[in-house]
Amino acid sequence: MGIKRRFGIFITLEGGEGSGKTTQIHRLAQYFRSAGYPVLATKEPGGTVSGRSMRSILLKNTTDPIDSKCELFLYLADRAQHIAEVVKPALKAGKVVICDRHADATVAYQAFGRELNVKFIATLNRFATGGLKPALTLLLDQPPEVGLARCRKRASMNRLDREELAFHRRVRQGYRELARSEPDRIRVINAKLDPDKVQAAIQRHAQRFLKQYLH
Repeated sequence: MGIKRRFGIFITLEGGEGSGKTTQIHRLAQYFRSAGYPVLATKEPGGTVSGRSMRSILLKNTTDPIDSKCELFLYLADRAQHIAEVVKPALKAGKVVICDRHADATVAYQAFGRELNVKFIATLNRFATGGLKPALTLLLDQPPEVGLARCRKRASMNRLDREELAFHRRVRQGYRELARSEPDRIRVINAKLDPDKVQAAIQRHAQRFLKQYLH
């Protein structure tokens, strides 16, 4: 039984580098589709044509430095276009939108990781999203040492993968503080587990959420 076509549900997956979000999003999308829900899987940055250009600047460039304020506004620009062009139309069409990172990532990475002003970033996020917030956020949590070890096994590492360990520890702290501040929305999942166990935990949270959300 799928959701009613008159509205959609916005779900996000968050986590540090090497937390397995990409794999888990594809599996979660398939889970919803097999249950009869219309699904759109997307990501930030890079969920639009212009966003793919910004993603290339933000992540693929591993040699030229990017000022932290410039980085912040590139993420926000990507988000504003993504919400307007992709997310809101899909929600209006009644789809379950599952997004790889969203506004929480900017708080974790730019406010905590880059040590920019948290309140200012929260204000900018509200402006970029038009006040839209995920109904459910699944946070894949693990020590950054574990995620970075996974990243080193990839064929190539992006700009964030190459940041110092202290940066990634601040990012994790930011995510965990967000989870403590919004426990009803943000569900924390142990990403150190086997991927099948992680997906099982994700699906349990999704099932509980749907029972509360649709009734």
